[in-house]
Amino acid sequence: MALQIRQTLKLSQKLVLTQQLQQAIELLVLNSQELLEAVNKELLENPALEEVPGSRDEQYSEAESKLLQDAAKVNQEAQEQNNGAAEDGGTDWAKVLEERRKGDGAPSSAAGTRHEDMPSIEATLATSEDLAGHLMWQLNLQSCTDAEYMAAEAIIHNLDGRGYLELTPDEIQAETGVHTDAVEGALMIVRGFDPLGVATCSLVECLVYQAKFFWPEDPYIIALLENHLPDLERRDYPGIARSLAIHAEDVMEYHRMIKTLEPRPGRVYQDAPDRYIIPDITVERVGEKWRIQQNDDGMPRLRVSGYYQKILTDLASSKEDKAYIKERLESADFLIKSIFKRQRTIHKVMECILVHQQGFFDQGVEKLKPLVLREIADEIGVHESTVSRVTTNKYVQCSHGIFELKYFFNAGISRLHGEDVAAEAVRQKIKKLIADEDAQRPLSDQKIVGLLVSQNIKIARRTVAKYRESMGILQSSRRKRVI
Repeated sequence: MALQIRQTLKLSQKLVLTQQLQQAIELLVLNSQELLEAVNKELLENPALEEVPGSRDEQYSEAESKLLQDAAKVNQEAQEQNNGAAEDGGTDWAKVLEERRKGDGAPSSAAGTRHEDMPSIEATLATSEDLAGHLMWQLNLQSCTDAEYMAAEAIIHNLDGRGYLELTPDEIQAETGVHTDAVEGALMIVRGFDPLGVATCSLVECLVYQAKFFWPEDPYIIALLENHLPDLERRDYPGIARSLAIHAEDVMEYHRMIKTLEPRPGRVYQDAPDRYIIPDITVERVGEKWRIQQNDDGMPRLRVSGYYQKILTDLASSKEDKAYIKERLESADFLIKSIFKRQRTIHKVMECILVHQQGFFDQGVEKLKPLVLREIADEIGVHESTVSRVTTNKYVQCSHGIFELKYFFNAGISRLHGEDVAAEAVRQKIKKLIADEDAQRPLSDQKIVGLLVSQNIKIARRTVAKYRESMGILQSSRRKRVI
């Protein structure tokens, strides 16, 4: 049978997301700041979308309004006394407040203030110094040969975040082309810098270097670090004492000394920058009820341009112009409706969360209840994926702090009697039990299970271990402390 090319008609159905529907879904995922950026971008790209004038400007506060009224009254009295002329040296506070409002809180440049000669805020921002910069500052104060300086510079710029050296001396020599003696001298120079222990190659070497500096005449601590660090981690004090021929009490004292050392010298210089979160929703108690308020700070009120609507009805406009303007008008109208639906959906989701997690808002984390996305989706009549998008990267501020909306959705842990309890509430109970434990006799996972059972919570030991590890808490043998 010969192959032939032919045309055929076929009727089928498939789900296709239009560009407008994709835009509406994307708006659900954005938080308030990202939504503001998207709106500003659309205002620049779509001429048919415009901002209601004055919608972003702050209104006069009650104090400002009273001050304006008093200023107007004083000005009127002064004009009556001086035949309409203002008093010499008087201040027109109404004008000052008006300029202040128009300038978004900043005084008019023409008026002149005592802060004009001060440096800009960019010039006064504090910047944190990194490890390489701190070490280079010390190197520039050091007396050394050119070869040692070159090798030390290569060492400094090849340190990892912990402060450990990532290259071997041979690799440093190959990179810089200096003599071996210069590399060894550079290593001695850099390792003498602050923080102590920097430019070492391993944990043991780092601790040994610090121990030699603090306790140069101690006969046992170096041997303990080099040969018994894993035993010390397991708190095997009797075994270490037998190996070093010393008392177990002495081993405990050495352990206390070692814990004062810094295993990661570069830790101080790798702190993550502060992350600022602007909550999208605020929940506060007013009387006996909770009030939900969405954060619309800086968000402009949008409207469809009346000018382009007139152009669309103008008979003199060409078909191409009308088609383009119609497309832009429809896009602007759809964006406004999508933002309204987004805000309404977020408000509905927060209302349902408030109903289900009333105990959390009243008493705290331990009163969290199990909750899944499907319950909220069924209550407000939307798909589960819509609730997932709404609760992603959205934050609510309440009396207990700032939480992501996802935080309120937890799996359930069974109770022996009564309703289930949220997994996050169980985590907090485990954390509290460990915080209140005896440091010399820490609670094992099995003991924690027993304590939770006494609180009517049914949980397996492996679940306790999983929750403990997720919170970064060590096992009981490593939490034990000696007095």
